[in-house]
Amino acid sequence: MDFVSDSLRGGRKIRALCVIDVCTRENLAIEVDLSLPSARVVRVLERLIGERGAPAAITVDNGPEFTSRTMGECAERLGFALDFIEPGKPSQNGHVESFNGRFRDECLNQHWFLGLQDARTTISSWRRDYNQSRPHSSLGGLTPLEFHEKNFGQDPRGDGVALAA
Repeated sequence: MDFVSDSLRGGRKIRALCVIDVCTRENLAIEVDLSLPSARVVRVLERLIGERGAPAAITVDNGPEFTSRTMGECAERLGFALDFIEPGKPSQNGHVESFNGRFRDECLNQHWFLGLQDARTTISSWRRDYNQSRPHSSLGGLTPLEFHEKNFGQDPRGDGVALAA
């Protein structure tokens, strides 16, 4: 998981927490707000883990939201390891960095968000398209949702959108 920043029409900054499943290439969540402190990151993870189960590890950079006591306690309580990349080495978290580049090019750079709700709606729509309509060569030409359904059954919520943010 990682953060991406952008801004609204009036110049106010927004942040997006992007969570990727490395196995299925699914974008499990894009949480968008003006501020996303570690307690909010923990709530997103609790929701995802409640629906999907805990991963063995989550790869993150050394940002304060990920190195906080709140995040460390969450990892211990929910049973996953935090796999910190080396400072200044984003390529060590290449899957999410690749996703973030695509997200920026295809969504953030293509839209001028009128407000926070507009950003959330637009990003949610892009996310749905990414998971449902985009075949990946690394998945044998399947979309992330098709790959998940083929290998793990229906998505946990049954709505065809893997864990919408």
